[in-house]
Amino acid sequence: MRGLAFALVALIALIQYPLWLGKGGWRNVRQLEQEVKAQQAENALLSARNAALEAEVYDLKHGSSAIEERARSELGMIKRGETFYQIVETPPRQGGSRRPGRRVSAAAGARALTH
Repeated sequence: MRGLAFALVALIALIQYPLWLGKGGWRNVRQLEQEVKAQQAENALLSARNAALEAEVYDLKHGSSAIEERARSELGMIKRGETFYQIVETPPRQGGSRRPGRRVSAAAGARALTH
């Protein structure tokens, strides 16, 4: 009888080993859950980025305001009849206590946007 009880305890221990320490055990499951959460967070960031890019593509295809904005900011273009004002900061003087002044230069019609 004693031998049978020992055999049953040993059998239960062998069955429990994979659950606690083997592949697919609780440690592995916890690690996989953490990896899934990290991947879901990354997917959410990428989805938001994709939505922003999709909106920008739509604006570029269907609206002229996005194209005009890009031409102004990246290419420095202006519309016909507009006056462009550029504020240039002057470097501070050596030994002077005055605040740096500002110069304003105007350039009209350097490059023009066309509709």
